[in-house]
Amino acid sequence: MKTTFPKRFLANESGWCLRANRLGELDRSRAYFAAISRLGDGVFWYLLMAALIAFDGMAGLAASAHLAATGLVALTLYKLLKRWTRRPRPFASDARIRAWVAPLDEFSFPSGHTLHAVAFSVVALAHYPVLAWLLIPFTASVAVSRVVLGLHYPSDVLAATGIGVTLAGVSLWLVPGVSLFA
Repeated sequence: MKTTFPKRFLANESGWCLRANRLGELDRSRAYFAAISRLGDGVFWYLLMAALIAFDGMAGLAASAHLAATGLVALTLYKLLKRWTRRPRPFASDARIRAWVAPLDEFSFPSGHTLHAVAFSVVALAHYPVLAWLLIPFTASVAVSRVVLGLHYPSDVLAATGIGVTLAGVSLWLVPGVSLFA
């Protein structure tokens, strides 16, 4: 019997989730990804905005305001998409997948942590490219953490990455004088 594309895709995606989720069985791995995920709740971004203001005054304040405005749009978009798609989380759909931390809400698509991390990183890097050494690995770790912790499918993270990049691109287009390519 031939499997349809969506069924085959979802079966493969559950397999990827299960393999990634097994990394959580290792105490150090679980502790790392849980800490990264917790920082990705907003703590990291609030600290970054405060540091930008403290170290760069008005320019830091302008960058932080840009980050905050982008974050508000990201939050609104993320909540609308979650309500619209209502995709169950991997641990709720597959008993073999364990949620290593408690989810912030019921649904999986898209990954809000990833969407915010990507959007914030792109905007922050447009203002402060020197922060790439910090922001790129942190954002990648946030994205991976969501699958390892059993909270998201890889497609949730990939879609959130695309949405975050698009949102940040529009945000940068709307703010004169700020560009990733300047």
